[in-house]
Amino acid sequence: MPVIIHTKKNEIVMMKWGLVPRWTQDIRRARRTINARAESLAEKPSFRDLLVNRRCLVPASGFFEWKKEGTRKIPFYIHLPGAPLFAFAGLYDQWKAPDGTCLFTYTIITTQPNERVAPLHDRMPSILSPEHEERWLSDTPMSNEDLKEILVPYPAADMEVYPVSPLINTPDNDDERIIRPMNTLTNE
Repeated sequence: MPVIIHTKKNEIVMMKWGLVPRWTQDIRRARRTINARAESLAEKPSFRDLLVNRRCLVPASGFFEWKKEGTRKIPFYIHLPGAPLFAFAGLYDQWKAPDGTCLFTYTIITTQPNERVAPLHDRMPSILSPEHEERWLSDTPMSNEDLKEILVPYPAADMEVYPVSPLINTPDNDDERIIRPMNTLTNE
């Protein structure tokens, strides 16, 4: 995935989702963290240092959650109709193999869900408002107050949530059908 970081300037770096901390000894046994809770970032050793100088933006056009109804799980697509592209707050790290090759990985920060996502899941990605994106990428240290201001549930009124086809459940299906509202799918 392309992820935006700030070194001397903003740049796009290809990374794998699932954070592998730089101090990991054996990558085969590494527990790849895909999400990090906003409320405990400053407390967790895996994230505390990254919060200081390894913040990133994870570009997205939407995300999926599944709602359990009886024995079925129904997929839902969540997006921002007014913003075809937006950014999740993330943290990244660089792991070096013994042979010197580097692996860049990231995790997405999650927060409490807003009213639209809460019926589907007890967490949601921390979507940054456009005015907070540069602030998140900056070299400026983040206080607890900054984190509480920036890493909040995105306004529910600005989001759209609808059920989609179970086609999303198969990785080989990688086309626009997976984000079409369920009621517009025909002959699938």
